[in-house]
Amino acid sequence: MQTHLRRLRFERGELSQAVIAERVNVSRQTIVSIERGDYNPSVLLALHLAHALHTTVEHLFELEDSDAS
Repeated sequence: MQTHLRRLRFERGELSQAVIAERVNVSRQTIVSIERGDYNPSVLLALHLAHALHTTVEHLFELEDSDAS
């Protein structure tokens, strides 16, 4: 899965990882892990992140060809 979290954070006013983490009630380390691709968020967290960034889950995350099976 590919994430656009980092890019969208900067497009939405250069929001820090800590600010986004606080808005969605997770640790900054969770945001770091999502941005690195080390952690796939739950559906609920993905929805909260999309809401916090004023976007859709589909715009925030997308499947890569290797994810399809």
